[in-house]
Amino acid sequence: MRLLRYILTLSLLLGMYFAVDAQTRSTSDSPYGNVNEDKLIETKWKYTYALHVESNTTIHQADKKYEFFIYFKFDYSYRQFLNGKMTRGNWSLNGSELFYNFKHIKKFYIAEVSKERLVLEFTQPNSKGAYQYHFIPVKSEDAPFVVPANELPLVDVEGDDPRSIMKRKSKKKKKKKKRRGSDVAEVKPVYISIELIGGGFYGGIDPVLRDFVQIKSTGRLIKEFQSVQNGLIVTKKDIPRDELEAFAEYIVSKDFFEFDRIYDCDSEACMKRKKEKPTPIPLRLSVAYGQKKKVITITVWGRDRNNVQYVPYPKELDQIIMSIQKMASRLD
Repeated sequence: MRLLRYILTLSLLLGMYFAVDAQTRSTSDSPYGNVNEDKLIETKWKYTYALHVESNTTIHQADKKYEFFIYFKFDYSYRQFLNGKMTRGNWSLNGSELFYNFKHIKKFYIAEVSKERLVLEFTQPNSKGAYQYHFIPVKSEDAPFVVPANELPLVDVEGDDPRSIMKRKSKKKKKKKKRRGSDVAEVKPVYISIELIGGGFYGGIDPVLRDFVQIKSTGRLIKEFQSVQNGLIVTKKDIPRDELEAFAEYIVSKDFFEFDRIYDCDSEACMKRKKEKPTPIPLRLSVAYGQKKKVITITVWGRDRNNVQYVPYPKELDQIIMSIQKMASRLD
């Protein structure tokens, strides 16, 4: 009897071990490191060729008879264009594992994602070796995806790497300052980048087509506002460096980098409001400060004409957004 209990207990423990081990391997045995999903969100790609990894052999190339585009949206849905046919679905990311359904393949590894290329790797069941789909980034005007007026346009939310900016600057400036016979290292300013796009509601007498504010690390502020009747108005100004740094510290003090990446409806009334007119325009706020980077999307920002706020999000976000808008609209 004791022997039977021992065998049953041992079997149970072994079963639990292998179950946990299998679960751990499924998420940790990725050949690639974790991928920042901000590099995928609101990006559009064009397929170029497929590669057999082990033999480094190109097995297929895109041509006029085979056109394939993909668009990863901020709400974890995707649009896909293949030879004139448009399809939709949902995507998710776990480490470097991209769960996205294409031609009976439900999971890919992201072997690379950068401004130059996207490489999706997969292994077919009962096949030898791995295969890769290679993509290049494509601009909105060159992609077959029509973006409605009430949706966010594509914006480069990844921005320049602060280290690459400093390298470019150092190449341009080769003169070295000397003090008391020794070289003095130039103090580099902390990289700051702020982008605010969208928000509000699409409709009324003069519908807004574009509302975009960008503040570069140099302090250059660019505001683009376009409406149906008044067209595009571009405003440019310079923000003093000390003011920009103080504002970046203000954003940090509001715990911006601790907030969720997306704030969406959590009620039936909110989902219903999305379909009513004037149509809500999602708002996206991107902030980079030094090595910190965060992109936050609010699907229904602010209050409508009935003074109702449909999406619950931290009030501190409103304070940051209003500060950016005041900075962009003030008269210097």
